[in-house]
Amino acid sequence: MSSPRVDHGVVSGTFSLDGQTFDVDNNIWVVGDGDECVVIDAPHDVDAIMAVVGDRTVRAIVCTHAHDDHVRMAPALRERTGAPILLHPAERPLWELTHGDAVSWDQDLADGEKIEVGGTALTVLHTPGHAPGAVCLYAGDLGCVFTGDTLFQGGPGATGRSYSDADQIVASIRATLFVLPGETVVHTGHGDDTTISAERTALTS
Repeated sequence: MSSPRVDHGVVSGTFSLDGQTFDVDNNIWVVGDGDECVVIDAPHDVDAIMAVVGDRTVRAIVCTHAHDDHVRMAPALRERTGAPILLHPAERPLWELTHGDAVSWDQDLADGEKIEVGGTALTVLHTPGHAPGAVCLYAGDLGCVFTGDTLFQGGPGATGRSYSDADQIVASIRATLFVLPGETVVHTGHGDDTTISAERTALTS
């Protein structure tokens, strides 16, 4: 059995909410070993995601939140791989903005849940603020956390649109992410990596 690892790609597309559309680059994150993996979010292009997956079995499509740039391709990726879509139930309003109520996800995510794959485990951390059901995924033995749009290099994710809350996202980050080891690498939904210690210092200075 090969060791667990993190694979990464970047794909371009659009994000739409509140009547506005923006061009965005999204990170593709895939966690697992040489045989199986989970895909974190499903941005823009199924072929681009599968290029990172390779010939591995996808065990789950784990969505950090339901903004359209993160979940638009989730049903198509599910069809391609047979893997279930996992999403926090508080994301239903945002999911339905993209997919309506005719298409749903398969399993609800819960705070503290562990998703095991390829010899490692992702712990679900509910971090509302950017979106009501936003989650981060902590891989302690890999020394990293996948923060979606909750925490970036340079601070918290955006909260200026529907279903977001600026005070709540800061509270989530302080209570749930800043208690992680400082050297923990932060793999974000967009842009470059950072660390918990760097963002802790920036937000408290």
